[in-house]
Amino acid sequence: MLAQGGPWALSVISLVLLLWQEVSAIDVPLDSKIQQDLKQPPTIMKQSLKDYIVDPRDNIIIECEAKGNPVPTFSWRRNGKFFNVGKDPRVTMRKRSGTLEISFRSGGRPEDYEGEYQCFASNDFGTALTNKILLRVSKSPLWPKEVLEPVVVGEGSPLVLACNPPPGLPPPLTFWMDSAMMPITQDKRVSMGLNGDLYFSNVLAKDSHTDYSCNARFLFTHTIQQKNPFTLKVQTSRKVAETTPNFLSPTGTDSSRMVMRGEKLKLECIASGVPTPSIKWFKKGGDLNQKVKLDNFNKTLRIDSVSEEDAGEYMCMANNQIGSIRHSIYVQVKAAPYWLDQPSNLVLAPDENGRLVCRANGNPKPHIQWLVNGEPIESNSSLPNPSRTVAGDTIMFRSVQIGSSAVYQCNASNDHGYLLANAFISILDMAPRMLGPKNQLIKVIENNRTFLDCPYFGSPLPELRWFKNGQGSGLDGGHYRVYINGTLEIKRARAEDQGTYTCVASNILGKEENQVRLEVKEPTRIVRAPEHQSAIRGTMARFDCRVKSDLTLPITVTWLKDDKPLSLGSRLKKDEDSLSIPNVHEGDEGTYTCTVKTEIDQDTASARLTVLDRPDSPMDLELSDPEERNVRLTWIPGDDHNSPVTLFVVQFEEDRWESGKWQNLSSYPGDFNSVILELSPFVNYQFRVIAVNSVGQSRPSYPSQRYQTSGAPPDTIPRGLKGWGTKKNNMEISWEPLLDTERNGPNLHYSVWWRRKDTGEEWSNVTTVGAKHIVHDTETYVPYEIKLQAVNDFGLGGESNIIIGYSGEDKPTAPPTDLRVSKIDSTKVNVHWTPVDPSTVLGEFKEYRVYYWREGSMVKGLRVNKEKKTKGFYSTVAQPTGILTDLQPYSHYRIYMVVANNRYEGPPSNHVEFRTKEGVPEAPKFFKIIQRSTDVIHLEWDKPLEPNGILIGYKLNYQTVNGSRVGLMQMQSFLPNVTTYTLRLPERAIRYKFYLAALTQVGAGEVYAEESPHFTNEAYSKDQVDIATQGWFIGLMCAIALIILILLIVCFIKRSRGGKYPVREKKDLPLDAVDQKGEDGSFDYHSDEDNKPLQGSQNSLDGGVKESDDSLVDYGEGGDGQFNEDGSFIGQYTVKKDKDETEGNESSEATSPVNAIYSLA
Repeated sequence: MLAQGGPWALSVISLVLLLWQEVSAIDVPLDSKIQQDLKQPPTIMKQSLKDYIVDPRDNIIIECEAKGNPVPTFSWRRNGKFFNVGKDPRVTMRKRSGTLEISFRSGGRPEDYEGEYQCFASNDFGTALTNKILLRVSKSPLWPKEVLEPVVVGEGSPLVLACNPPPGLPPPLTFWMDSAMMPITQDKRVSMGLNGDLYFSNVLAKDSHTDYSCNARFLFTHTIQQKNPFTLKVQTSRKVAETTPNFLSPTGTDSSRMVMRGEKLKLECIASGVPTPSIKWFKKGGDLNQKVKLDNFNKTLRIDSVSEEDAGEYMCMANNQIGSIRHSIYVQVKAAPYWLDQPSNLVLAPDENGRLVCRANGNPKPHIQWLVNGEPIESNSSLPNPSRTVAGDTIMFRSVQIGSSAVYQCNASNDHGYLLANAFISILDMAPRMLGPKNQLIKVIENNRTFLDCPYFGSPLPELRWFKNGQGSGLDGGHYRVYINGTLEIKRARAEDQGTYTCVASNILGKEENQVRLEVKEPTRIVRAPEHQSAIRGTMARFDCRVKSDLTLPITVTWLKDDKPLSLGSRLKKDEDSLSIPNVHEGDEGTYTCTVKTEIDQDTASARLTVLDRPDSPMDLELSDPEERNVRLTWIPGDDHNSPVTLFVVQFEEDRWESGKWQNLSSYPGDFNSVILELSPFVNYQFRVIAVNSVGQSRPSYPSQRYQTSGAPPDTIPRGLKGWGTKKNNMEISWEPLLDTERNGPNLHYSVWWRRKDTGEEWSNVTTVGAKHIVHDTETYVPYEIKLQAVNDFGLGGESNIIIGYSGEDKPTAPPTDLRVSKIDSTKVNVHWTPVDPSTVLGEFKEYRVYYWREGSMVKGLRVNKEKKTKGFYSTVAQPTGILTDLQPYSHYRIYMVVANNRYEGPPSNHVEFRTKEGVPEAPKFFKIIQRSTDVIHLEWDKPLEPNGILIGYKLNYQTVNGSRVGLMQMQSFLPNVTTYTLRLPERAIRYKFYLAALTQVGAGEVYAEESPHFTNEAYSKDQVDIATQGWFIGLMCAIALIILILLIVCFIKRSRGGKYPVREKKDLPLDAVDQKGEDGSFDYHSDEDNKPLQGSQNSLDGGVKESDDSLVDYGEGGDGQFNEDGSFIGQYTVKKDKDETEGNESSEATSPVNAIYSLA
């Protein structure tokens, strides 16, 4: 067509392309009803390979599967001519398929069916084609018979053993083996080439063998053909001459290779030479890229999938220590056609536009040919189509009409192959159809974006509109958006968006609608999420998971542990808001995830549980580097169970002094595991280690082996040396004995020395194994010099420093004299005295001790506590003085003084009396605030327990309070005999704070502060007691209530009687059965007929006839009456009378409530 129109046609086509208004092709849904009604041209679904090699031992199957509506019919061409399947009895075609099956059960040769096959699938709307399938039968010919002469070659010479496998289809794989079916060892010197030949770069004497055999493996027949073996004889020489490299393959200085795009490229360079050359590869103009792989000891360069950029000049270089040689290989990359844009099926509505595009590339550039229903468009005059325009690789359709359906084929070909693609154009008209479910209910979470689907189909493509609640214009815009597939998007669903939505699809052939009901729900959220926590083994762990969700949506709460469902069992407890894990152990450690699901949303939260435990025991204790006084201890720490070890405690046990007792030796930081232990002499040690972390300490490790230290003289001086008299004529010298680990050897004892201080006498000495020695017959309280030394069988220890000790004390013999006082105040007084001679103290001077007590108060009638108190004064000056404090003001005191040493007091001094001055009083004894009405506050108080002088009155300050705001301070003064005050409130809601203090001539005393009550009738005071809780008040109120009740009952009875009558006249009348307990357990004594007379004189309490002195004997002594259901009334109110009284009265006269009432009446 282009050739006929020339340049003018090209111009028209270019203009058409510029102005082309293409309508998108119809995407036909996979809905079963639509597919059932849809008429479509054939589409090839399955076909055999273009180059199809078959096994001659099997039946031949050539595949051709297609779909279409109506179902396609199939036909074949063989070698370009119609292939009549029905005439060949060996060939059958499968039902509803074009697949051919050629069977050779009844004879025939597969080779007779070799050739080029092509399948045609046709129906009323067009014809689709398969590729041209080249069918060939696999061949695996035998090796030609030949006699191979032995190969004789000199040592160091190159050699090539030719394989020349028989040609097969496909070509066989070759490999070399010996007679034992073991592969020939290949290395840098010996290797197989790409053509199957075995190359020796240089021959060695060890290469002499008689069984070099080339093998060919044919893949289709799974057979291996073996060539007759070569015999190689190597002629040895004393010295092999070194030679420069020379290429065995390829030969010459350069060669060329052509390879197809996408295929595998293999380049080979094998060189001879002595020593064996090494091979290196280069590419001109750049480095070898990552696609390049080097095989066969660098002799082969391999690229698995070649592309255009792999073309170029490749160089291999062979070199040894004699020289080097190069070979260039020029690689050309050609390409069979490959798709850039493969045409696809096109479904159009009447009067729509469309186009088919077929773009391919290759080297050389492929030629594009269009066919329609298997025939070239140029030669197809049977299907004139004015709406179709062909422009190179594109076919354009304009205003298509019913009947224009067809299958178009695009053939892209060049010298190296071809591509064939089928694409149909189908003209479809169909009224709108709704594809989704009817009246669907959609639930969505508030504020979420939601989509209401309305899948539809029709041809021409229908117009779709949405309506809400059947009203208004179409929904589009604002927070609504309608997609081309019919889906309505609500960008942010709100409560007011809830309702029924209707989608209506219409085209020229009709319309159809569907409804979707939308419900907007509150989101499901975890408002209290689980938090990471650490729990000590054996304790309780709890993870919160509190949820807030829409009440109309059922929720499901599940727990996962480490992303796997958690099995709750009997130990783990799950309630509405949490998961509890009691008695946690190591198996509980992990990440716990709470997942809350509804049918439309979910929320998750995770937290990790870390289980802490005491560390495991240290292991593998080892002793090393032994020294005289130390040894190195090393251990392996145990598992810390998620709580780092902070401390290692090393303990020891020795078997000489306290066998079996473990004692702490030393401790070390938690990052230590090897320490040097400082040891004591003459101890047979064994050690163990305890690890400590924040949870606790581990079990002790297993003990180490024992380690014995040698003996030595004591190197520790005994501590705590002192001398002190226990009696006035002795001195006890004592010290702390050495520890067992400080003995340093056997037979430990102590040497003690003492002498009078400053007398120049000789040292006295004694040796003892104990920890004290008593020196007898000493003078009273004289100083001694004392020293001490520890000794064992290995020698003497060091001497202690000399300390000063004293013999025993006696009672002081002289009292302080001239005791007197001065500067007397209300609470303190100065004390003076003449000191004693130090020699009379007869011991270590401790203090001058004053005894003082309160003889009385100068306030009349005030009783005082005369308890004796003491105060010490340490003074060694010639005129000592002291201050006696904490005295009670306005009181009469007496004092005396003694001197004291550490054990005794001396005789008393002269007694002195004095009177303290008047002071300020203590706080009032109590302070009450009583609000008896809404407008008056009444204040009460009492005088202080200790007035500390003569009371002259009271001072009351008060101010209004309202939270943190206070009013002006007001003041009232009272005489000492006034202890009450009434304050009228200007407003009901006003509250006051009061400050009360007693006064003496000295001033105001301690303030008693109180605040007025919040509510009416509240009273505040420190000494106030709630009268309503007192027993006597409760009893009094109960008694008054009982008396009032009895008086009311008596009055009621008087009114109902109308007069008196003898009790005895009514004694035989039975107690009416109406007299029973009420519902609340009380007895009902009221009368239903208060005004009806009983035998002319009395109405019963409850309408029945009764005696006035009912006897309870019938009920208490076992009669049949049932006054009380549980019988408790019987024992409480039955009183036995003596016999005479019973006979005369026939009544027990028990003081029952009924009789008591009548008696009062």
